[in-house]
Amino acid sequence: MSQATKSKALFERRKSRVRYAISKKAVGRVRLSVFRSGKHIYAQLIDDSKGVTLAAASSLDKELKGKLKSASTVEAAKSVGELIAKKAKEAKVSSVVFDRGGYLFHGRVKALADAARENGLSF
Repeated sequence: MSQATKSKALFERRKSRVRYAISKKAVGRVRLSVFRSGKHIYAQLIDDSKGVTLAAASSLDKELKGKLKSASTVEAAKSVGELIAKKAKEAKVSSVVFDRGGYLFHGRVKALADAARENGLSF
């Protein structure tokens, strides 16, 4: 097994472990899922009971594209967190469960979560 394959498999294990724990604690709440790539960061509000995405925000959105100096920074993640909180209010969602995926809760992922909390989402 190559190093890239091994690290991808370990990431998937962490991701499934986090999802399992979240599914036990969710109790009907919407899931705020985060995806982080090298250049951008994405957030989705997902209703797992219906299997639908209620709202989504990313560093590629039109509202943020002109304002951001770089889409791969902590500042960009904060902007995405604010935007997803705004869209959650529009979708009448106030309480969510945070899905960090297989990522550690620091850096851009933490910045997004903190900004979403400051703007009205509770988790």
